[in-house]
Amino acid sequence: MLDAAVIGSGHNALVAACYLARSGWSVEVLERDTVLGGAVSTVERFPGHQVDRGSSAHIMIRHTGIVEDLELARFGLRYLDCDPWAFAPAPPDSDAPPIVFRRSVRDTCASIEAACGARDADAYRRFVQVWGPRSARVMRAFGATPTAPNLARAFWGLTPERGSGSSGRFAGSTPGAGSALSREFLGSGDALLDEWFDDERLKAALAWFGAQSGPPMSEPGTAPMVGFAALMHTLPPGRAVGGSGALTKALAARLTADGGRVHTGDEVAAIARRGEHWSVRTVGGREVTARTVVAGCHILTTLDLLERGGHDSTELDRWRRRIRVGPGIGMVVRLATTDLPRYGGVDSSAETSSGLQLLVNDRRVLHAGHGAALAGELPPEPAVLAMSFSALDPSIAAPGQHQLSLWSQWHPYALSGGRTWADVGEREADRIIDVMDRFAPGFADSVVHRHVQTPADIESELGMLGGNVMHVEMSLDQMFFWRPLPELARHRVPGAPGLYLTGASTHPGGGVSGASGRTAAQVALADAKPGFVRRFLQR
Repeated sequence: MLDAAVIGSGHNALVAACYLARSGWSVEVLERDTVLGGAVSTVERFPGHQVDRGSSAHIMIRHTGIVEDLELARFGLRYLDCDPWAFAPAPPDSDAPPIVFRRSVRDTCASIEAACGARDADAYRRFVQVWGPRSARVMRAFGATPTAPNLARAFWGLTPERGSGSSGRFAGSTPGAGSALSREFLGSGDALLDEWFDDERLKAALAWFGAQSGPPMSEPGTAPMVGFAALMHTLPPGRAVGGSGALTKALAARLTADGGRVHTGDEVAAIARRGEHWSVRTVGGREVTARTVVAGCHILTTLDLLERGGHDSTELDRWRRRIRVGPGIGMVVRLATTDLPRYGGVDSSAETSSGLQLLVNDRRVLHAGHGAALAGELPPEPAVLAMSFSALDPSIAAPGQHQLSLWSQWHPYALSGGRTWADVGEREADRIIDVMDRFAPGFADSVVHRHVQTPADIESELGMLGGNVMHVEMSLDQMFFWRPLPELARHRVPGAPGLYLTGASTHPGGGVSGASGRTAAQVALADAKPGFVRRFLQR
């Protein structure tokens, strides 16, 4: 009997497996795919090109301490800083200077002043001073179960911005301070940007950065997603050498070194509680017996596995109806090219290509795209984020070539009028490349290979239902102690002792952080103390 069977090999599942194996547990990871890593994996799509299947830039995990704690550098993981970490080119056919976001706040403000004026540069400097510490506290909150005491510890001591009703002392120590601070956190990203800045180009760039979390910045509770940009001046996004999958390869190597096992190419079909242990049955006919199960797959997939194992279907259906996957987020076009994009107003294409290229100059593009997706329509104008990490790491591309990923939001999973992604996917990829070509004229002529990942492709290849790369909507009502539901938010499942949840469906949500995996392992280790199962069953 195993101590733990881990379903799925996404990065959170592997992080959980590593922490359990390091604690002396016998662990086996069960993965349906023949490629490890789920959405954090890299494969050869074109000759000589190592292409990411999902994530590309790792923004959060380097702020968690997990890489150091698990000593992943010993297992081959190496990060390169993306610096500049973001680049917002001038509008097409404009001679205005671009906005370049560097790790250095001073250099970033100099770029903002040249592009947007001195007032916005000064405002951005203060914005980083205010939202940098706040974003660090958000990361602290991401690192533990989302209970009221844990969240209070994470945020206690923060103060509102001057002029928002506080004298500047600790939040809660002055009448109105706590409510002022909470209002700032619960506001929309758009409102935050309008409060701080004047220039629409700057506001559009920061809104597009914040929207990488999924929701449009017009939604309540999205202000911290914009504010997270301030933390990039502490430690910018990192690019794993060899591709995004280098992270999960290092995790798998760490797991194996601690005695854990990985079984690929065999999908889990059902999980069932048998007395004081779990039976995990696979499509291939294997039956694995384990004291504990950690489910790293989509929450709706986990509920299906439980139903096939005999769990109460009425309760499971009630949970399904309350979990919102949403209309889908976006699609990706992966490219091999003969050159990097060449934007106007810059001398070095290699420098501007090292980070996130934010190809949105006006927030109306984002608003229109999200509204269209809600109606099952394609965006009037695709909002595009370009990443060309072969500029940092030439090893991922064939000699003499480069590699780009073009991510675009919002593209609905279910299209109106009976259309399918098989019908429109290639044409939509053409439109996405056209956006890139408008910002970097001549780019389209450099494309030699392309691979299109529509929302339907993302679901079928990576198991992300509805094409949502965040699993379920990252809206305010499905975050923290509501993710994905209040009764499932502490990484446990009522009525299923010894089953733990991890992955993007759980707190803190999508993105490459590993925090959910570490927390799930910590909860499982704490619950394994003598007498826990008996106490759980008696509740």
